[in-house]
Amino acid sequence: MKRYIFEERNGIYIIDLAKTMQQIRNGMQVVQEIAAKRKSILFVGTKKQAKSVVRECAEQCGEFYMCERWLGGTLTNLTTIRNSVKTLERIEKRIATGGEGFTKKELSLLSKDQIKLNRNLSGIRAMRKPPGLVIVVDPSREHIAVAEANKLGIPVLALVDTNCDPDPIDHVIACNDDALKSIKLILQALAQAVIDKKNDLLVSVTKGDKDAEEAGSEEDDEEEVSKEGSDES
Repeated sequence: MKRYIFEERNGIYIIDLAKTMQQIRNGMQVVQEIAAKRKSILFVGTKKQAKSVVRECAEQCGEFYMCERWLGGTLTNLTTIRNSVKTLERIEKRIATGGEGFTKKELSLLSKDQIKLNRNLSGIRAMRKPPGLVIVVDPSREHIAVAEANKLGIPVLALVDTNCDPDPIDHVIACNDDALKSIKLILQALAQAVIDKKNDLLVSVTKGDKDAEEAGSEEDDEEEVSKEGSDES
């Protein structure tokens, strides 16, 4: 991290803010390029200072997030994560029907399972394929997420403090990742960049609408194929 440090005073490292500002601009350009390719973005931040901001900014721009704890294999073993999502959906259906055929104890256990699964999976329920970019707050804490992204060749953009190793990170933003204000300022700038690019592309910032549009286009393609087949016959 020496190349991002302005100077040291009384054992405290001061980050070069001129470099940080340029890195934020570069980061905004990166997220806009990902949005332009219609690829998803995964925000990751499980430390206390980052949880609420990560969720807020990800939801604001219609992207995925993990803010409770990183589930091993979220990227490298997505099939298992999808099975957990299906389990959550089955539990929700059982509870929604009024729990017919279940005792009070069984319903209580189902409710506990639902709360646990929903807490860990709520931000990635609709993620059916690996994201195009992973944004990480404190890569030292989220080293497993960084390692999985590196293994799959997914670019990583991270808020990096002076106690972190910047080498595994593709796009570094040097900052104090323990300060709520700095985390919020940077993530909001990145989220707004995504929103602006989506607006330029006339893409909804609501993830569900985006998936519905994709499903609708696939149905239209199938109809066109069927029409062509009938015309040929």
